[in-house]
Amino acid sequence: MSNLAVIDCGSNSTRLLIASRAGATLVREMRITRLSAGVDVTATLGVEARERTYDALAHYRALMDEHHVERGLLVATSAVRDAANARDFLERAEEITGVPSRVLSGEEEAEFTYAGATRGLAADPRATVVLDIGGGSTEIAVRRDGLHSYSMQLGCVRVSERALGTDVVTPVRVAATHAMIDEELDRAWAAVPSLSEVAGAARLVGVAGTVSTLAQLDAHRRDYDRAAVHHRVLSRAVVAHWRDLLGALTPPQRLELPGMVRGREDVLVAGLYILDAVMGRLGVEELLSSEDDILDGVAASLL
Repeated sequence: MSNLAVIDCGSNSTRLLIASRAGATLVREMRITRLSAGVDVTATLGVEARERTYDALAHYRALMDEHHVERGLLVATSAVRDAANARDFLERAEEITGVPSRVLSGEEEAEFTYAGATRGLAADPRATVVLDIGGGSTEIAVRRDGLHSYSMQLGCVRVSERALGTDVVTPVRVAATHAMIDEELDRAWAAVPSLSEVAGAARLVGVAGTVSTLAQLDAHRRDYDRAAVHHRVLSRAVVAHWRDLLGALTPPQRLELPGMVRGREDVLVAGLYILDAVMGRLGVEELLSSEDDILDGVAASLL
């Protein structure tokens, strides 16, 4: 039986999912490629960023061949959406992987992420809000008489480059970070009134690197352990604890902590500021970490 593959070219990482036609996960890999480096300033994908991503794609192609993948799709998100040279990048990506590509809109990204993140969740009378903090954008979605979503121009890389920086945080940079985040949250809440309607009574599910790394840090796992982080409950106090602790350290010092993922040490703090702000705006004191995300949502659409 042939298998299928989904590749997600994100702003900070490039990831692969290979699944059987029955939906069983065969391979799930991630590489930090920082495709969005500099895009916020130049509006183009840089040479080094593209080469890092092409290297990851070549590795993934080998895995796809090994697992007899006959159908696949490469999806691209914020960094590619914002880049003037997106077409050139995607043409080369298709040559390397042998699968077609598709640039997702922010709304499509939210829809696929919501589908993936909520699969297998226990029933809950509360409205489920899914938060996807990426490198260049953050998607938030709630199902309430249909799915309502908004893609914010916030991400751990974008906020780090524009406001917070990547080293020990300072009061001035924190103030700029809060201002940047609050402005985008205002837009999201205005665009999606359902977010105000479920405030204080929502189940928040978080996906992607910021939440996954936070769960690993909280579990004190030096190496990735899906069982320890998938569906782990994280309190807002835990978010604030790690945000402040990491913010007082240099990136090399952060890397010494069990659970810190190399390649996220310089941008994780920005992601935690976004996460804490969203939790505060939603009026929730905990979130559920999910390792199922956009990859699973896209894969389900191909089955």
